[in-house]
Amino acid sequence: MAGVSGCMKYSMFIFNFLFWVCGSIILGVSIWIRVSKDAQQELEIDSSLFAGVDLLIAVGSIIMVLGFLGCCGAIKESRCMLLLFFIGLLLILILQVTGGILGAVYRSQIETSLNKTLLENVNSLQNTTEEAKVFQEKFQKFERMHQCCGLLNGPSDWGKNFNTDFGGHKACECEPKDQQSNLCMTFGGRPVYKTPCKEVIMEFLKDHLLIIMGIAFGLAVIEILGLGFSMSLYCQIQRK
Repeated sequence: MAGVSGCMKYSMFIFNFLFWVCGSIILGVSIWIRVSKDAQQELEIDSSLFAGVDLLIAVGSIIMVLGFLGCCGAIKESRCMLLLFFIGLLLILILQVTGGILGAVYRSQIETSLNKTLLENVNSLQNTTEEAKVFQEKFQKFERMHQCCGLLNGPSDWGKNFNTDFGGHKACECEPKDQQSNLCMTFGGRPVYKTPCKEVIMEFLKDHLLIIMGIAFGLAVIEILGLGFSMSLYCQIQRK
């Protein structure tokens, strides 16, 4: 029994030490991004994304605390610390599962919200304010990069700004190398990309959603292992 307990104890310690290191890395990188102007410029992080960075800081902090509790609980054979670690990890797992269920249930509402946001951006494409012009210039670069045009309805989304010149290029302008391909069509007397950018954005979100789901599944497996380790060690300590 002592050998099994020792093996379980050090396995639990190593597991939680790695858990603590992961939390430290997440917390350190998140704080660096949050406070460093150079990092924000290099990674193109603007103020609208700070909520996500703040969430990572919170996640990193929680993982660090749980890792610390798990390490101390394993080495000192403290049932109280192990129980706190188990409860904390269980709550995180429940939140993950709840978030996944809510995401599936409210998927249609999320898509509706995205369409509403895109519609607001269509209005920005047709506007003539200075703020709208900044957005239009950035979006025109996005169109060229991803070979798409407009947001919802293609070139008509640009309205009267369709022929506005942005740094030597007009909205939806099809590159000469693409003009003979199936990527382009003729609109307003010139070749333009025919795929609305909404399709590119949706494809991007779907691809990244699969990555997020993969990470969440991996974390869930690690968390279940942690729950098993902590409860097994807790029970062995209780039997002593």
